[in-house]
Amino acid sequence: MEVVMKPTIKDIAAKSGFSIATVSRVLGNKTGSYSEKTQIKILKVAKELGYRKNSVAVDLVKKRSDVIALIINATPTNFSTQIIDGIQQRASELGQGVIILYAGNRDNGLQHKAIITALERSVTGILLAAIEPDEQDLALLKASRIPYCFVSLYLGTRDILAVSSDNRDLAYQATQYLIDRGHTRISLVGIDGYHTGSQRQAGYRDAMAANQLTAADILSGDYSYESGVKLLQQVHDQGVTAVIAASDMVAAGLLTAAQQQGLTIPRDLSIMSIDGTIICQITTPALTSVTQDFYRIGSQSVNKVMGQPAEDFIPVVITERASVAVQK
Repeated sequence: MEVVMKPTIKDIAAKSGFSIATVSRVLGNKTGSYSEKTQIKILKVAKELGYRKNSVAVDLVKKRSDVIALIINATPTNFSTQIIDGIQQRASELGQGVIILYAGNRDNGLQHKAIITALERSVTGILLAAIEPDEQDLALLKASRIPYCFVSLYLGTRDILAVSSDNRDLAYQATQYLIDRGHTRISLVGIDGYHTGSQRQAGYRDAMAANQLTAADILSGDYSYESGVKLLQQVHDQGVTAVIAASDMVAAGLLTAAQQQGLTIPRDLSIMSIDGTIICQITTPALTSVTQDFYRIGSQSVNKVMGQPAEDFIPVVITERASVAVQK
């Protein structure tokens, strides 16, 4: 079998009649030392020969690449697309590419491998979206001296770069919204005990205590649609008039299960969702939500990892739709 060798700078120099140094400067886009006519001819020859720049070799020379690594948790929610869009747009504006590495769902082994893969690329920075790091992950990141930032996750310390909604305040606002509409028996549903979940649980309890109300037992889950479906019976057993769903997927699951049992939303149960993604608009009834600006979270995280001015906490808004009733 014939082996076809990839064209090199030396081949381009031989065919174009220019020196290797000149060809290298043109292909490296180092302006000022050659004419436009020279550039056009060299680029034409490079195209004819099928030349492709060896980006790995360039990275080795520069000791870094113009690429940000995004490590993303395969969470059973649906907000990641908006975060990725925000990251991609802002990275492009700053001359950076983006590579995406999946880390499973709460899989420490896959997370660790993804971080190692990113570090092996000598990337400009590392973004970790909805990733709960263990001590080994943090040790790796700190030892690398590569900038890193957690996205849509706040680890409780300003010493570790992060961009997120203020999850404690977010849950407080959601709870207060329901209280302001006459609800006094409110449950928090489908949530876990990691950093984000713990912060939201604290906000819920704070709001209930501030209004001299008794918090219901928090119903644990993994933010998934299936959690919502499974937890409706427990919600019913609690005797609450309103629930705060840990995610839009949990809210959709609660809504489906409620309708299957003949309940009317919001007459029989008010549902307040956290996230505010497209899911809230396509259910019947549409879901009232605490809406996070995931696009902005993504774009601001790029600013932070690139050393640009950036926000720590991105404000949320209450988006009123049709799933919350006034309790009389």
